[in-house]
Amino acid sequence: MKHTIFALVANRTGVLADLAQEFKKRNLNIQSVSCGETENPEVTSMVICVDAPDEDMDPITSAVGQMDFVIQVDDLARKEFVDRELVLMKIRRGTDNLSQLMQILEVFRASVVGMGEKSLTVELSGDSERVEGLIKMLAPFGITSMARTGKIALKRGDD
Repeated sequence: MKHTIFALVANRTGVLADLAQEFKKRNLNIQSVSCGETENPEVTSMVICVDAPDEDMDPITSAVGQMDFVIQVDDLARKEFVDRELVLMKIRRGTDNLSQLMQILEVFRASVVGMGEKSLTVELSGDSERVEGLIKMLAPFGITSMARTGKIALKRGDD
């Protein structure tokens, strides 16, 4: 099962490496990790995505929660949450397919952020399913380059 781990941690050197080591000890592969400062520059929020059996998650969240630099940790797979991902792609274009490309981008509400003679640079922000959908639709045109941020997420509601 896919799990989205949200953690608030002290903004200091080595935190990411120490967290990654904890996942490595348990033979869990991190699929994506996103982190950045919160409204408090002394605190970083981290979103770690893993595909692991449910029974592996309680021990890892417990171990992470006991680390001295961790303020809060939560497995969002068991909660209502909102998530987003950013993708930038370069797509091959020609005069014969530009109209079709623009229609696809409009359906997905993606933006053209750059244009060359032979390519378009496209940006999309959305949930992972939307990002995957756009990638699938644009693959036949030829994706020549792509960068993805990985998921960022927050619990829904007032918590």
